[in-house]
Amino acid sequence: MWPAAQYSHTNNPTHHANKNEHQNQHNLKTLGMTSAISMAGPKPVDIEKTNELKESLIPYGVFESEAEMHHRMEVLGALHRLVRQWIRDESLRKNMPASVADTVGGNIYTFGSYRLGVHHRGADIDALCVAPRHIDRSDYFQSFYELLKQQAQVKDLRAVEDAFVPVIKMNFDGIEIDLLFARLALKEIPDSFDLRDDILLKNLDQKCVRSLNGCRVTDEILRLVPNINNFRLTLRAIKLWAKRHGIYSNTLGYLGGVSWAMLVARTCQLYPNALPATLVHKFFLVFSQWKWPQPVLLKQPDSVNLGFPVWDPRVNMSDRFHLMPIITPAYPQQNSTFNVSASTRTVIMEEFRLGLTITDEIMLSKCGWERLFEAPNFFSRYKHFIVLLASSAGADDHLQWCGLIESKIRHLITTLERNQHITIAHVNPECYNSVPLHTNDGQPLALPPGTSVPTDSETETEEKKNENDEVLPNVCSMWFIGLVFDKTNVNVNLTYDILSFTKVVHYQAEITNMLREGMTIEARHVRRKQLHQYLSPSLLKRERTTSGAKRKQDSNTTPAPVKKTKRLSESSNDEVSLISYNDDSNSSPMYDVSNGAANHPPEEGKSVEKVASDQPPSTSNTIACT
Repeated sequence: MWPAAQYSHTNNPTHHANKNEHQNQHNLKTLGMTSAISMAGPKPVDIEKTNELKESLIPYGVFESEAEMHHRMEVLGALHRLVRQWIRDESLRKNMPASVADTVGGNIYTFGSYRLGVHHRGADIDALCVAPRHIDRSDYFQSFYELLKQQAQVKDLRAVEDAFVPVIKMNFDGIEIDLLFARLALKEIPDSFDLRDDILLKNLDQKCVRSLNGCRVTDEILRLVPNINNFRLTLRAIKLWAKRHGIYSNTLGYLGGVSWAMLVARTCQLYPNALPATLVHKFFLVFSQWKWPQPVLLKQPDSVNLGFPVWDPRVNMSDRFHLMPIITPAYPQQNSTFNVSASTRTVIMEEFRLGLTITDEIMLSKCGWERLFEAPNFFSRYKHFIVLLASSAGADDHLQWCGLIESKIRHLITTLERNQHITIAHVNPECYNSVPLHTNDGQPLALPPGTSVPTDSETETEEKKNENDEVLPNVCSMWFIGLVFDKTNVNVNLTYDILSFTKVVHYQAEITNMLREGMTIEARHVRRKQLHQYLSPSLLKRERTTSGAKRKQDSNTTPAPVKKTKRLSESSNDEVSLISYNDDSNSSPMYDVSNGAANHPPEEGKSVEKVASDQPPSTSNTIACT
């Protein structure tokens, strides 16, 4: 962990050991930006709780088997050989002598959860292709992409060249891989090359620097934690908790994997001798009380000056508006949570407080760790929802279409937050697949997460059309946004907000040549008692069961107080006006959702199916003006 030069080179073994121990304790105390909160070591109860924690994680598939681990290594080896082959072929194509082309090298580096050692069963791998200076990004997205196309093991191949961090996504022999690209200003890339040297960034373009940042940040996190094994088990638990509670998604404005890793790393720095059970508890203690927007930093920012922008609110005006800054430890330092909005921060903070309440009880043996990993009941929290429906003619188109829409949802959340009557716009990160629209009387019905959309051979091989020769959508996905209003009996017209969002999505699809016939995006207002029209009975039953169990467990628990934070429940009778928009720029508004016939939620304890008898939203072209 620490360089050997820090230790005394004495020939006295006892003196050497004492010196090492003293130096270790000193470094632990100052690891990170501040001294440790506690240097206390584990007690017998901490060991017991840690063993219980590890056992409780097993049913969730957070640990992969030896066979799966070896398969990942084989896949990465095959990908590495492909990269080497491609770089050699490109070198020869650019008139490089064969003897030189054989030595220029090229490497695959992993980062993210796989590099941190916390990937779960079936998880994807984040990787980086590093090439020498004569290989361009255009080569990567052209000739290397074509080479991948020719591989029998590669499925679901797609390139996202115009992204903030350009990436090729694929399924390689059953493993999902996101592969970035960086070209270094070097003649060759040796096998044992270290990416941590800041000078490597000199003269590189911004996209290469961003691509390299994943590996550099991951390695720096591992370097900055006092005990890697304790860090890993703690992070596995926190990541599982965040996913189960619907707050794991950088794209949608929550926290992504690297942000959770840095929060856990900071907890480890503050309690360097604690075991994972204690660290999980202290994690909630620390961050339920964190004074945002005070930034989370793992170390003093580097004083490197290579001209790349770094996060610094003293210099950059835009950095002052970040709500939950968590700063990456490698140069150039960036805020990993710039997508966080007021609503997502409120949701995250309430989950932190609930997590503290639960872990308090776990440490007192009042309940088990399984309580922490119970998924909350999203659909019972709200009476009003916006449902976003994305439809496409085929599965391949739908993958890209959903990716584009999901990347823009956080902008819609920000717009909704600006509405004076909306206090919370809570997006559920779960994307629900539905049965094809034309087989369900035009109404989508969501399948439980992880269930495949039913298709037939015709759906897979050709488009379906109606009597007017118009392409029909065969695949549909949905996102749900729960809304909280500041007062009751108020009309809220969101027509302009929704229209702006759908137009942005449509425009982005056009300029990237993604738009295909049959692609549509639609927004509907749905009351809680209408959810049975969109969610399968099994999913709704699961939600009700979870809610009932949670109410029973919460009956003897007093939630932690919430200060200066909007509650995540509401009881208003507000009316919301929305419209839909598809790829026909002359289309008329499709839904009048402002009639007051569905203002009351299902009665407590009654089945949703029994009380939710409202008709589907009207297909009138009239929009209620308020």
